[in-house]
Amino acid sequence: MTIRFASRLVLPLAIALAVPAIAVAQAAPITPGMQVVDPSGGVVGTVSSVRGDQLVVKTDRLEVLLPATSFTPNQGKLLFALTQAQLNAQTEAAQAAANAKLVAGTSVYGPNGTLAGTIDSIDAETVTLKLTSGKLVKMARNSIAPSEQGAVLGVSAAELERLAGGAS
Repeated sequence: MTIRFASRLVLPLAIALAVPAIAVAQAAPITPGMQVVDPSGGVVGTVSSVRGDQLVVKTDRLEVLLPATSFTPNQGKLLFALTQAQLNAQTEAAQAAANAKLVAGTSVYGPNGTLAGTIDSIDAETVTLKLTSGKLVKMARNSIAPSEQGAVLGVSAAELERLAGGAS
């Protein structure tokens, strides 16, 4: 009877004492400047910014947006499953696959999802859009990005029409 009473008292007490230990064991917040390392301790990159539940990691060549859940805080650093070379290669492959979808005829949308027009022509530096009004607008290639629908602009279709003015 005494053992049963003691276990009823000791177990909740042990749990209560463990909770602060668990809270203390949780990692400090992830902040810009934290180093990201692979499982062998090799440098992957540095956190350049935190965007909600995602991190921007700067490698030697790229900035990559990744979910924070992909990292494990450890001794002031963040552990990541890939090496720098693997992250660079996978990011470049994903970018190439996405960019391969940006070809003449691809639909282009404003940030609110309104159709702005289609890609008339595209090269490494510029893209010419044929707006829904029929006007042609030449802009920097980095003004558009691949999206699930086709391509997306950083400005609305209406703003692009306004900026195009009398150009055709």
